[in-house]
Amino acid sequence: MRQGVFITIEGPEGAGKTSIIQKLKQGLEERGQVVMATREPGGIAIAEQIREVILNKENISMDGRTEALLYAAARRQHLVEKVSPALKEGHIVLCDRFIDSSLAYQGYARGLGMEAVYEINRFAIGELMPHLTLLFDVRPEVGLERIKAHKEREVNRLDLEALSFHEKVREGYLQLADKFPERIAVVNAEASIQSVYQESLKLILAKVEEQSLGQQC
Repeated sequence: MRQGVFITIEGPEGAGKTSIIQKLKQGLEERGQVVMATREPGGIAIAEQIREVILNKENISMDGRTEALLYAAARRQHLVEKVSPALKEGHIVLCDRFIDSSLAYQGYARGLGMEAVYEINRFAIGELMPHLTLLFDVRPEVGLERIKAHKEREVNRLDLEALSFHEKVREGYLQLADKFPERIAVVNAEASIQSVYQESLKLILAKVEEQSLGQQC
């Protein structure tokens, strides 16, 4: 049985990840692929409970290291229960956020250091890294305006951070894209939904084909 393909979707608040992921799942399934879409933190019961603690608007006193550790704990459980089994079954896994979120948010924006946060997460995920990461790039002011306009979306603790924090998050993401260009593809998330979807689908299909050919060799 062929191994699955692990695709992560990253981006600042209001980048439109959730909407595009659902379109990608449908588009890939229409092309005969078996797809599992999930999210972080969350995706399974234990991780969803941790998510409630992390994103609770009342937890404003949460320490940055506590936040990073909680994300890593949720990530580990999600990986063991849901992501790894799906990959072993040969599925395409579309995951809304993964390790790069921790590196950008806690490592860079919180000032904990990307290397320190990476070490925490390396313990959590072992050697598993995405085959492809799509970084939906959007200016913070644009993303936050989208959140305000989207009345049905939950407003969480991170949404309430100052604009300067969200600017640092974006800087952190772009630094990661520069550092890992072989894995991270930057997508202009300020374009139309259809444009973002088409570019993302093209990148994913190319990676799926590449992985398939690699396993045949």
